[in-house]
Amino acid sequence: MGFIKPDQIALRTLQAGFKKANMPLSVQLPLGFAAGVFIALGFLLAIRVSAALPPDWEGFRGFMGAAVFPLGLILCLVAGGELLTGNMMALPFACFAGKASCWQVAANWLVITISNFAGAIFVAYVFGHLGGMTEQGPYLAQTVALTHAKLEEPFVAAFISSIGCNWLVSLAVWMSNGSEDGAGLILAVWFPTMAFVAFGFQHVVANMFLIPAAIFAGQATWAQYITNFVPVFLGNAVGGSLFVAGIYRIAYRKSLSYNE
Repeated sequence: MGFIKPDQIALRTLQAGFKKANMPLSVQLPLGFAAGVFIALGFLLAIRVSAALPPDWEGFRGFMGAAVFPLGLILCLVAGGELLTGNMMALPFACFAGKASCWQVAANWLVITISNFAGAIFVAYVFGHLGGMTEQGPYLAQTVALTHAKLEEPFVAAFISSIGCNWLVSLAVWMSNGSEDGAGLILAVWFPTMAFVAFGFQHVVANMFLIPAAIFAGQATWAQYITNFVPVFLGNAVGGSLFVAGIYRIAYRKSLSYNE
């Protein structure tokens, strides 16, 4: 499995951020929708796998859910998808290097937020609600338990949790830029993504599926969702833009300036 050096990853990430900043709306919208679907499918798989295990296997249930959730991010990076949390790292990295404007960053985040939400809520409604995949027996219980664990976190706790989430997710995307083959990419993505789910950190796009699935089942409200969305969005933005893009911009400023 081939893998390039960290300073070369920085250059590839800069190029990716520049490309995303200049991506036309006609490409952003379908790829954003696809990414929302992919993350939702990963979460739906985690619910179906973990809820099917015996209740007294609590620790193993959590691990199994975390182990299969990375399907969503793997699909985004291999099949193609524009995911908000990854863009919260890549575009600021390009912006810090002067290769994208603040306006381009904000516009991209807005478009990808809307399109990710459309994809995630499509899965929550069609597969979760109409198909009953999150509203039957143990699957409903698991969906509701996970939802209320997210909703019951105070603003500051949800914000901090979300920083940790996108620190790990953005590192997964960062490392995927260093892979020279598919197997290396999948391994680079799997470990950090599995870790954030096992920790119980909050991911804004994953919550776009989970909480609406509970809402469609009559177990939560849209007002509760909005209250959760704000700190999770902000925390994910800080985790990706400051703790990954910011740190690596400082570390590789000179080498990037040379290549620029």
